[in-house]
Amino acid sequence: MNPWILLAFSIVLEIIATNALKLSDGFTKPLPTLFSMLMYGLSFYLVSIVFRTLPVGIVYAVWSGVGIVLTALVAYFLFGQKIDTAGAVGIGLIIAGVLVINLFAKHSG
Repeated sequence: MNPWILLAFSIVLEIIATNALKLSDGFTKPLPTLFSMLMYGLSFYLVSIVFRTLPVGIVYAVWSGVGIVLTALVAYFLFGQKIDTAGAVGIGLIIAGVLVINLFAKHSG
């Protein structure tokens, strides 16, 4: 399968896991805790497969950057967590950084 598609699935699973972790209430609720661990495990498995074909630096930059941005958006809509001006600027910088790495960095695979 295309490694970028696997990376996208890995990112989605990581976002689901992170939000389930929030719902676990500090590991006091067993179902969200176990679900979060399962989603993290699947996410790490997929990203480990992606590392076979794509450079670690590029994969990790995309995985973490996109994960941060989308997790902040999900938290905004799901948990009502507001994004202030500094947060919005930071998210913009993360997006810019991921774009610069992917568009201008010399990739070695």
